[in-house]
Amino acid sequence: MSGRTQTRVCPERTCVGCRERAVKRDLLRIVMTEDACVPDDRGTLPGRGAYVHPALVCLDLAVRRRAFPRAFRVKGPLGTAEIRRYVEQAAL
Repeated sequence: MSGRTQTRVCPERTCVGCRERAVKRDLLRIVMTEDACVPDDRGTLPGRGAYVHPALVCLDLAVRRRAFPRAFRVKGPLGTAEIRRYVEQAAL
């Protein structure tokens, strides 16, 4: 025995809204399609992903700070209506 414990390492990501690190499964992955952001709750959609806490506070911070265009490396604003609907339904 090497003395190491058999703990499982959980990957961490940074929320683009509040900029806090959290375990990947606690965050919502966002991907870009066309000129809008969509939620990827299963984590299987192709492309670059950005992560945000599934809370309106973090989503509003990310939109206000223009974090999604920066994370996806695109110019101009991106639509976030679908993400907002998803987060509001998850809160209920």
